[in-house]
Amino acid sequence: MKKRILIVGGDPNSVNSELIYKCWKQLPKTTRKKIYIISNYELLKKQFKKLGYPIKLVKINKIKDVSDVNNLKILNIDLKFKNPFKISEKASSKFVMKSLDFAHHLVTKKQANYIINCAINKKLLPKKNIGVTEYLASKCRLPKDKEVMLIHNKDLSVSPLTTHLDIKDVSKKIRKKMIVKKILIINKWFINNMKKKPIIGLLGLNPHNAELRNNSEEVKEIIPALKILKKKNINIEGPLVADTLFISEYKKYDVIVGMFHDQVLNPFKTMFKFNAINITLGLNYLRVSPDHGTAKELIGKKKANPLSLINCVKFLNNF
Repeated sequence: MKKRILIVGGDPNSVNSELIYKCWKQLPKTTRKKIYIISNYELLKKQFKKLGYPIKLVKINKIKDVSDVNNLKILNIDLKFKNPFKISEKASSKFVMKSLDFAHHLVTKKQANYIINCAINKKLLPKKNIGVTEYLASKCRLPKDKEVMLIHNKDLSVSPLTTHLDIKDVSKKIRKKMIVKKILIINKWFINNMKKKPIIGLLGLNPHNAELRNNSEEVKEIIPALKILKKKNINIEGPLVADTLFISEYKKYDVIVGMFHDQVLNPFKTMFKFNAINITLGLNYLRVSPDHGTAKELIGKKKANPLSLINCVKFLNNF
C-alpha cells in the first residue's frame, strides 16, 4: 500500500481551514500525493472562498489515488452547513465525531496509514474531560492507562501522565502501577520509532516534592515506581522538581514526564511555541495533531501559524 496520510478537518469553527491551506501550499508535490482531507466538501469550499484562497478541491467518497497534485482531495463527510464559520455546537459535534470515526475506520482497515487531526474543542467530544487522545484509545479498545500523550520536538519531548483532568482529581490518579505502565510505553516507542533508548526525567507532583514527607505521593507512589523502572533497566531519574527543571536541566533528558497536563505543557510551549506536535502512543496506529487549539479569535484574520501542522506532515512523511 502507498503511504497515505489522513488530515481530519477538526472543529469547523476554527482556523483549521486556513492552516490546511497554508500547509498544503508549502508541501512538495511528492508529499501532496499522500494527503487526504476528511471534511465536508461544500463547507471547506465556502471557507476557502470566504478567506480568499484559490485552491481546487476534489470530492471523493472513498480512498483512491488522484494524480493531480494541485487539487486537494476531500474525503467527504456528507452533512449540510449554512454559515461556514458559525456552525452550532450540535452540528459541529456531529461533524467532528463522524470525521474521527471515518479516519479510525480507514486506518483500521489498512486503507490509510496515519491520522493527523486538526484542533478540536473538547466540548464537541462525547464525555466531559475527554480529548481526542482518550477518544481514539476507546475506539481502539485499549486497556486502562495504555494511551500516552507525547508532545514532541526534535530537541525535547514531554508527556503528562494525566491528560484532560481537573487539578482536584490528579492526585487520585497518581499510582505506582499507572506510572510504570505509561513510562514503559514511552521507552518502547522511542526504541522502536526513534531508534534510541531515551533518557527520561520524572517530575514529582507537589511543590518541592512535598519535602519527601512520608504521606506524600512522591514517597508513596512515585519513588516506588522509579525503583521498579530502574530494575527494568529504564534510563530514568527522579523525582525531579518542576519549578527549576526547565531553566536548563531539561537539556539532559530526551523526555520529561510530568504528573499533569500544564505541569509540562506550559513550560514546553513557552520554549518551543508552535514547533512541536502531539503524538498519541499506544494506539493501533500512529495519530498526531498540531500542538495548539482552535484559535477562534483568529478566524478570518489570516494570522494563524501553520508550523505545527506542517511538522505533523513532515514527521509522518519521514516515518
